[in-house]
Formats: sequence, structure tokens, C-alpha cells
Amino acid sequence: MRVLLTGWASFLHGEATAGDVLSLRATGAALAAAGIGHDVVWSPGFRPGARHLPDAPPGDYTHVVFACGPVHGPQVRALHERYAACRRIAVGVSVVDPEDPAVTGFHRVFARDDGVTPDLSLAASVSTTPVLGVVLAPHQPEYGGAGRHDEVHDALTGWLAGLDCARVPLDTRLAHEDWRGAPPRTSSSPRCPKWTPW
Repeated sequence: MRVLLTGWASFLHGEATAGDVLSLRATGAALAAAGIGHDVVWSPGFRPGARHLPDAPPGDYTHVVFACGPVHGPQVRALHERYAACRRIAVGVSVVDPEDPAVTGFHRVFARDDGVTPDLSLAASVSTTPVLGVVLAPHQPEYGGAGRHDEVHDALTGWLAGLDCARVPLDTRLAHEDWRGAPPRTSSSPRCPKWTPW
């Protein structure tokens, strides 16, 4: 028995959210604890040097486990086609349309939609990761040709992309009209209710 562990973070055109990655980690840990050999496949856009779906021949596996996220769409259906000879199981997933072939292609579906089943990501072990607040100054036309915003932004974001950290974009504007673009305020900020740091 050998399991191929997949999820949305495995697809070339997928998405590697923190929840997806933690769910894959939790599922992998459960398989390892049960003594079940497995490989995890990652999107080349997320982990270029890791094992990708083309590196995982269907004949090498007895089972395919898909962890986390909604089970729908052509990429999930393609997984069923590629690994048709394997037993396919979905765990901790959302079922948008129970009749979708992306759902019905699984032999077993353990959905998280009941409001009672906890998300798989909550079971994952996590390590301490630095969090960096990133403030990029917007283009300021008053500087004319002396502004080097694009050049500085490219250098800074290129460097940040190579760091093992969580990057949180921040804004120095204290505008109150658009709260989504404004930074956290303090109780001394104008027009701001009492705020307690977390």
C-alpha cells in the first residue's frame, strides 16, 4: 500500500493557502503515524524543487488522498482520470455540488460541511515562523523623475520572496474612508474607537 497525498496545493493552477498546506501536513502525519507510506505532490508554482504530479506515476500508488478545499472543477476530475486504478479518498473537503464528477469520482468523501467536523488544518503541527510587516510607498508624482518606487519595490519584494516568513502588507496611510487599505490604528488615532492590541 502506498498513498499519493494531494490537494489544491498540488495543482499547477491551484492555490496553496495556509489551510491547504497545514491540512496536507496533518493528513501526512496521520498516515505516517499509522505506518502508511506516502508521497506528497506540490504545485511547481509553490514548491519548484519538490515532487509534482508528473513525477508521481499512477502505477506507484494504491490510493490517492485529496485533502482540504472544495472538490470541484476540471483539475480534480483530471486527478480521477490519471489515477483511475487507485482507490481515491477525499478528506476534510467541501462539497459544492454532490453530483459533480469531481465529487462522485471519489470512492469515499469525508466532508467538513456539517459544521461539526473541525478543519484538518487545526490538527497540524506548526513551527514558529517570523512575521514581517511590509510597507511599500505608493508612487508619488510629486517626486517626478527622481522617484525610484518600482525599482525599490522590485528589489525588496524579490528579496522577501526568498525568505522563510509570513509577509503581511501594511499601509502607512491613516485614511478612514477605506478601512481595508488603512493600517491598524491606536486609540489616539482620530475617529477611531478604543482599540486593544492582540
